[in-house]
Formats: sequence, C-alpha cells, structure tokens
Amino acid sequence: MSVSESIAGSSERRTRTTTRAFAPFEWLVALRYLRARRKEGFISVIAGFSFFGIMLGVATLIIVMAVMNGFRQELFDKMLGLNGHVVVHSLGQFTDYDAVAKRVAAVEDVKYALPLVEGQVLVSTPLGSTGALVRGLREKDLKSLRSISRHVHFGTLDGFDKNPGVAIGSRMANALNVKVGDSVSILTPHGASTPLGTAPRIKRYPVVAIFEIGMSEYDSSIMFMPLKEAQLYFNQPDSVTVLEVVLKSPDEVADLAPKIMEAGGKTIYITDWRQRNATFFSALQVERNVMFLILTLIVLVAALNIISGLKMLVKDKARDIAILRTMGATRGAVMRVFLIAGATIGVTGTLAGLALGVLVCLNIDHIRWFISWLTDTELFPAELYYLSELPAEMNAGETITVVVMALGLSVLASVYPAWRASRLDPVEALRYE
Repeated sequence: MSVSESIAGSSERRTRTTTRAFAPFEWLVALRYLRARRKEGFISVIAGFSFFGIMLGVATLIIVMAVMNGFRQELFDKMLGLNGHVVVHSLGQFTDYDAVAKRVAAVEDVKYALPLVEGQVLVSTPLGSTGALVRGLREKDLKSLRSISRHVHFGTLDGFDKNPGVAIGSRMANALNVKVGDSVSILTPHGASTPLGTAPRIKRYPVVAIFEIGMSEYDSSIMFMPLKEAQLYFNQPDSVTVLEVVLKSPDEVADLAPKIMEAGGKTIYITDWRQRNATFFSALQVERNVMFLILTLIVLVAALNIISGLKMLVKDKARDIAILRTMGATRGAVMRVFLIAGATIGVTGTLAGLALGVLVCLNIDHIRWFISWLTDTELFPAELYYLSELPAEMNAGETITVVVMALGLSVLASVYPAWRASRLDPVEALRYE
C-alpha cells in the first residue's frame, strides 16, 4: 500500500463516525472559496460571469415565455370575444335562424347563439374612407359581447335597435375623423337589382357609439349595425348570414360540436375557432417552443462557465484540498465542498433571475413606454402586433419548469469538478510544497 493510500484510508476511517454529509464546516469552506481574493481574482470573475449568466438566462426565459403567453391569451380572448367559438352555417337561406338559435342555446355548456348578418362595405366621410366589415346584431346580443359592451368609450348602445345608427372602432373613427353624432356613408356593391344589373347601394348612418377592443385590426375594420337594418341594407329581410355560438369553455368545442350539429338539424354545417385560426395559433405555439429551446442555451452556457470556474478553483486549491484530506476530510466531504460552491452560484443566480423576471413581467408595459421614450422609437407597434399594449402572463408551471431546469443544470455542472477534487492525491499535491 502506498503512503498516499495509507493517509487517505486512515483519514476516512477517523472521520467516518465524526462527520456527516453537508456538515457546517463543508459549507464554511465552500463559501470561503467563493470569496474574492487578490490572487484568485480571475476565478471570482468567472464565478461572477456564471452568476450573471444564469440570472439573465432565467430572467430572459421567464420574461419571453410570459410575453408570448400574454400575446396568445390576449389574442385568444379578443378574437374569440368578438367571434363565436362555433359558427353555424345554413346549406340554403338561413330563414329559420330563431328556431335554430333556440335549440342550439339549449345545448348544455352553450352560453348563447347570436344570429347576425355580415357584409363588406366601403365607409366614407368628406375627410377619408376605409373598408369595413359590417356585423348586424340585436342590441341584447351586442351587449352580451363583453369585449364590445365593456369598452364603449363614447356614446352608448342603449336603444341600439331603435336607432338606425352604427357603432365603430376607435381607429376607424380616427381614420374617418368622426365622433359620436357624425354621419358616415356606407357603400356596398350588392344593392338593388335593375334591368342594367345590380346597382351599388349607398346610405348614411349616424355614429351612436365608439368602442376600443384593444386589437388594432378589429378597432379599424369592424362596424356594428342593428340586425333589422343590416337585413334590409344587404337584401336579406328574412334571413341571416350565420349563427355564432359562444360556449362556456372554448376548449370543449370538440365535445360540443356533435351536439350542436344534432340540435341544429340536417340543414346546417359548422366551423369552429380551431379551424378558423389553426394556422395562426399553431405558428404561435411553434415559435414559443423554439424560443424556449434557444433561450435555454443561455442557461446552459452559464452552467458550462461553472464547470470551468470550479476546475480552475480545484487546481488553485489543490494544496488546501490535500491539507483537508490529511486532517481527516473524506473524499465525499471534499466533493460536497465544491458541489456546494458550484450549486451556490446556480441557486443564487436562479433566484436572482426569478426575482428579475417577475419584476419585469409585472412592469412590462411601463418598461416598454420608458424605452420608447428613451430611444424615441415605437416598440411593438399596434399595427404590426395587433395589440394596443404589451401583455405578459406568467404561467406557474412554466416558471417552475424554468427554475428547476436552471437549478438542475447548475448542480449537474458542479458534479464533475467536485468529483475531480475528491480524487486528488494528497501526497502528489504536497510533494513540491
């Protein structure tokens, strides 16, 4: 048996009954190794970069995932808040819409079914013109759309059925330079039939309400009209275009679709929000997953910095390790010392990143406005991103996943340098001292 094996063996036998895993002295030694000293300054710099790398990686992951969740949820709420979860079409003229709506609304977990008339028009004033989608709805049905009734900024929807007026979005009102009480001209190419063909129809309507959903595409292109007036305007006096069905939960559309088909009868067919928006929401999901994988690399690089920093620390502390071994420290104790040192960097970096990420998410729109003011540029313009404000919705499960992943990578990165430290031969380390 060699001298080094004899020393190591006797040390382990002496301390096996006097020390325990993660004893206070192991924490004391590990934390002392993390303190900056003049001759160990470079090692401390690497540890600092590892800390900031993990902190920024975790914070970036939390912020990006929260913003993407916020975008998805806001778009989901606004798109489905204005459009039905299920759209019922008729194979012919939809003249029995009241009876079909009553039967469909009686299906369990269906909130209501709204008959409406839709048509594309050109809206104009002396100061401008724009295209619009007219949606003819009854007053009670329009008020049941919370995304509209709760966001009427000017005017009112009271008496909507009795007054032949229209409700328009705020961006459309700005484009046409109109306010409540002003009139707009609405032109459709599908007017009255004459011996010379179909003549365009133009009619003036007063603006009775201006709403702002918060989604620029809808605020600039949607116009609401009383159902009876829309039927007359689009030459559909006894019929509607579709029924829009709103469910208690959009996620139940697959289970409720057959029941709605059965209640509606054999003369209808349906489409749902998944079919109408499948490409859009699938693209968001793919982008979200790819961003998660890319940003995880930031945390991985920071974890690799822990490996290099600990390896240099082990080499620099070889003499100290040898002395600890000869004083009775076991290989396990030495391994735990460096495991604690590396894990401390990872844990503190992760917790700091979590705090930073939550802080930014809670103030994301204020930060956007500040950066826009500072750089004199518009970040996330509503015309491009559809939303008037930057949303951030943190998901508890995703946040926990990010934290656990960062902690796991930090601990795994510390294992190999710690194991190398535990295998250091005390005799070889002290031979030239």
